Amino acid sequence: MGIIIKTKEEIEIMREGGQKLAKVKDKLKEEIRPGVVPLELDRMAEGLILEEGGKPSFKTVKNYYWTTCINRNDGVVHGVPDNKPIEKGDIVSLDIGILYKGFHTDASFTVPVGEVRDETKRFLRAGEEAVEASIKEARVGKKVSHISKAMQEVLERYGYTPSRDLTGHGVGRALHEEPMIPCFWDGSLSEDIPIKVGMTLALEAIYMAGKPDIIVSKEDGWTISTRDGKIAGLFEETVAVTDKGPLLLTA
Repeated sequence: MGIIIKTKEEIEIMREGGQKLAKVKDKLKEEIRPGVVPLELDRMAEGLILEEGGKPSFKTVKNYYWTTCINRNDGVVHGVPDNKPIEKGDIVSLDIGILYKGFHTDASFTVPVGEVRDETKRFLRAGEEAVEASIKEARVGKKVSHISKAMQEVLERYGYTPSRDLTGHGVGRALHEEPMIPCFWDGSLSEDIPIKVGMTLALEAIYMAGKPDIIVSKEDGWTISTRDGKIAGLFEETVAVTDKGPLLLTA
């Protein structure tokens, strides 16, 4: 299909949807605590999105029936919400999207549950900084490689491993559009795509404390975890490229 450039009017719709998603995201963060069940969070998320006049983006994905993806500890992405209560000391990632007036925005975060070790706090700080660094590169004159390298440099400086298999992506009328935006850059992509005004991008820092190898759950066919059992993190924001620079849509 190629990269779909958005008009200023379409970006404004996405900004409105992104602000609604940010409100939902902030409310869900407050609900992640010991004893809460991911399925409860998922039901709450759907209700909040509907209250905002949107629809759950993830329910537009074939054979995915939930509003969120929720992972904990060694879970990386695409975690199916379950009935296992969240425990003190967990780290929990929540990925969510809203479909509003025909356009998707996508965001995710990872939070500690109760008190966690300083090293875990450092791990989460790395992901937040990696996304912030990548957003700064989403501007005219740059390429996808600049976004990926910015993310990679932050994560590796902290001593962590960017995912080799999972990526950020374009977003708009479809939840997943071109281009693919890796969390690292080794030159293996056939084309290093220039960043242009009107691009709307879901920038994702997906990373591990250990090795990048992943496994897919045989039980649900969706949940992806680290093969070595070490913790993983996920931070994501949707950004529009404007002639004035990157515009954060999901905050």
